[in-house]
Amino acid sequence: MGATYRGRFAPSPTGPLHAGSLVAALASWLDARAQGGAWLVRIEDVDTPRCLPGMDEIILQQLARCGLVSDEPVLRQSQRGEAYRQALDRLIDQGNAYPCGCSRKDIEASLQAQGSARERHHIAVYPGTCRPANGGLQGKPARAWRFQLPDDAAVRWTDRRLGPQAQNVATEVGDFILHRADGLWAYQLAVVVDDAAQGITHVVRGADLADNTARQILLQRALGLPAPAWLHTPLVLGANGEKLSKQNGASPLDLTDPLQALNSAAQALGLMRQTGGLAQALAAWVIAWRQAWPA
Repeated sequence: MGATYRGRFAPSPTGPLHAGSLVAALASWLDARAQGGAWLVRIEDVDTPRCLPGMDEIILQQLARCGLVSDEPVLRQSQRGEAYRQALDRLIDQGNAYPCGCSRKDIEASLQAQGSARERHHIAVYPGTCRPANGGLQGKPARAWRFQLPDDAAVRWTDRRLGPQAQNVATEVGDFILHRADGLWAYQLAVVVDDAAQGITHVVRGADLADNTARQILLQRALGLPAPAWLHTPLVLGANGEKLSKQNGASPLDLTDPLQALNSAAQALGLMRQTGGLAQALAAWVIAWRQAWPA
């Protein structure tokens, strides 16, 4: 497996790394090293309005201070628009994508009319208003492109840490966005296209992203792309009990002592604290990870 394993860490440059993102970075690096594979860094800057100038370089510097350096040149999603366009065109040609003219207000109104208003903290399940079988745009201008779910949108997969997983994308999400109304590419399409282009065989990321897996598997099937193995790491919670994130004001990593920051991340992953040098600590964690999480 060592010659074929390819993993990645894919931060968004909306702010510097924090304690939670270091957990995901360390886990993905350890998984690659434990299997003798390659570890890549991809900058997911497709949502350009939220990205901060120069933040990608700050993140790369933070990773380097922790001894985590990409084995290949860093890929940036903001330079990948043509690849996403080709994937969307293929889905359109296959009948797997259609234009949508609905605003968020339209969707909420439609759901309320059906008596199925969105629950708090849950995404609105798209009711299929603009599906071709439902009459399409019906005179509305196209705002976005959506993925048309197959008749059977119940997806099952196995997560290496969480075990057997299942999601019916039709009832929990609905036809999801591929190209946004503001002209930006949606995360789901971009990540699937890039994982395939980079030959990613194993995805190790935070448990907050586990809910995206079923949608990505459906896109991989529609595009004829291989699905990687999945492992979703535990979340780091803030003092308020919510996931530590840039959106809720997570503090940037204090890398005055990189080993101290890595020890905190390692403990969140169930690994023992290490003393001594950075290289020795990383080597010890690789051995422990190989025993705990065989790929």
